[in-house]
Amino acid sequence: MQRRSFFTGAATAVAAASVSRVAMAALPEPASQSTPDTAAPLVPPNGRPYRPVVTLNGWTTPWRMHNGVKEFHLVAEPVVREVAPGFVVNMWGYNGQSPGPTIEVVEGDQVRIFVTNRLPEHTTIHWHGQRLPNGMDGVGGLTQPHIAPGKTFVYEFTARRPGTFMYHPHADEMTQMAMGMMGLWITHPKGTHPLIANVDRDYAFLLSAFDVEPGTRTPRVNEMTDFNIWTFNSRVFPAIDPLVARQNDRVRIRVGNLTMTNHPIHVHGHEFEVTGTDGGPVPRSARWPEVTTDVAVGQMRQVEFIANELGDWALHCHKSHHTMGAMGHDVPTMIGVDHRGLVARIQKIVPDYMVMGERGMADMGAMEMPLPDNTFPMMSGTGPYGALEMGGMFTTLKVRQHLGANDYRDPGWFKHPAHTVAREWTGAPLDATAPRQTTPGQAPGEPSVRKPGAASGHEHH
Repeated sequence: MQRRSFFTGAATAVAAASVSRVAMAALPEPASQSTPDTAAPLVPPNGRPYRPVVTLNGWTTPWRMHNGVKEFHLVAEPVVREVAPGFVVNMWGYNGQSPGPTIEVVEGDQVRIFVTNRLPEHTTIHWHGQRLPNGMDGVGGLTQPHIAPGKTFVYEFTARRPGTFMYHPHADEMTQMAMGMMGLWITHPKGTHPLIANVDRDYAFLLSAFDVEPGTRTPRVNEMTDFNIWTFNSRVFPAIDPLVARQNDRVRIRVGNLTMTNHPIHVHGHEFEVTGTDGGPVPRSARWPEVTTDVAVGQMRQVEFIANELGDWALHCHKSHHTMGAMGHDVPTMIGVDHRGLVARIQKIVPDYMVMGERGMADMGAMEMPLPDNTFPMMSGTGPYGALEMGGMFTTLKVRQHLGANDYRDPGWFKHPAHTVAREWTGAPLDATAPRQTTPGQAPGEPSVRKPGAASGHEHH
């Protein structure tokens, strides 16, 4: 982490008279992070103890204890986010990153958050899902004055209930959220909670989407539906870190959605239960096993499962275009079109012309076609068996037997036991034309239908 100088006195403004007693105090030093790697969980150095979360490709900001109050300092500012190696995007964020740092507190904590505005326009912060005084809710023009460029406001409230929350602006929201201004807030329970289990691994990330035209660096903020960069914490596969777990660990994954559409998040190889929303823990009577949960716009979902199946399991949004990189949505479908004799003639006029899509789009996963600078390919990533043909909202859950309790390093690709990988059939050829077995009186190939309650042997054809 890097450190910034203190902001004092003239740069400080106060959101409400109830907190004016701290207006002239020195502010807590704002920590900043520039690396896109997943930071180790921040073990609390003071205050009530808790098991910290791991923010995927992100980090938790430290705080200062001041007379029993946890003080944080967020700086709203332009940032450059490495969405993938070789692909960076000009965003707006907090403390050097988009998303901003995760804030972790404990139920009952008194918190004070200083917010300094280094953007070219005014801003605010809304504490999404929190119960707090109305004047601290962060809606510019409604509950508070806007934070002008160069000014610092302060928010102060009690973390009243445990759960997973978010923070984002409520000022020029279309622009500022489209530019990446958002972050996670985790309130841990202050003690044993009947609906909140102890877990061994606790992961958290936000879903965000951007429209970045090929060859450019700044998102188009007026886009409503046609996004081309789909991210977990502003990273795309294969640049999203894996979630790792030791076999039989209890794993919690917290997912918040601040995009413009819903995302069905799917985990392979395991069943989970939705144990929490941004409204709080889910009663046990309302839980059931799932493998996919839909996270709607502005929602948070918390899922839990026992990681008891060894392997490298996919974890992704199940909207197929959301596991792709930048793509032209207006490209015509060319499946089945015969290009023979045409390509060479076209290349005499357009030397860079290439066949694309006549057999489907899988060729794009391994094709090295020229792209404009700072452009992420439509398909990317390579696994132990070849091209993965993925991008966007996709990563892996890596379950291993012999991981340390606090080991979050990528263990590499899974070494499959013998005879447990799908393989080419090399035995006798299968005769697809052989007649199927039929019931007495049934013509070959005729479907068999049995009415409910009908006795065996009384089928209707």
